[in-house]
Amino acid sequence: MSESPVKLIGCFASPFVHRAELALRLKGVPYELVEEDLSNKSDLLLKHNPVHQKVPVLVHGDRTAICESLVILEYVDEAFDGPPLLPSEPLARATARFWASFVDKQFRESWIAMFSADGEAQVASAREVKANLTLVEGQLPEGKTFFGGDSVGYLDIVLGGIAHWMEMFEEITGVPLLADEEHPALRRWAREYTADEIVRQCLPDRDRLLAALTPKRDTFVSIAKTMATQK
Repeated sequence: MSESPVKLIGCFASPFVHRAELALRLKGVPYELVEEDLSNKSDLLLKHNPVHQKVPVLVHGDRTAICESLVILEYVDEAFDGPPLLPSEPLARATARFWASFVDKQFRESWIAMFSADGEAQVASAREVKANLTLVEGQLPEGKTFFGGDSVGYLDIVLGGIAHWMEMFEEITGVPLLADEEHPALRRWAREYTADEIVRQCLPDRDRLLAALTPKRDTFVSIAKTMATQK
């Protein structure tokens, strides 16, 4: 089964698609990236992810389709040979999964709230984002470059959005979030992560990413204000 062709349904600018791409590259798995237009979703996407209709979707062979980036990471780790992504020790694996869940729930909610707000609401959300960054920074192993130790691993991949995408959010909103003074270890990690040769192969171009994300800011703020008036 592992020798069957691999397709990754994804789109530019998604940190979740980046996760899946990087996992495949770290494992040395050849794959075809199928670019998806989320404003006009393809039959291929709707067929393989009829529940959420979102990317990424990993199609392995003729019938196997795996949805959701965290699920894809674990599948890639188990289905293909190559360096392990998750730690081998049970407690370390459970801890990595816990923080991955934290990032995709609590941290993600505060990040989106900050991007979607302005004024006092944005200040409050930015404060929460920074508090969450402090919690995440505390998980970096002392004396190690990455959360995975000396090489990029599962939790590093999950946190890739902080390393590359957060800078764009800071520029768009004008709100500093990840600073050397407040989070020096996490800043060092972010620089090491984005400088990694394999990671760089699947990071979206900065200028193109900024151009893609900037228009979304006004849309999110408008939606948030509309929802507030309807409560």
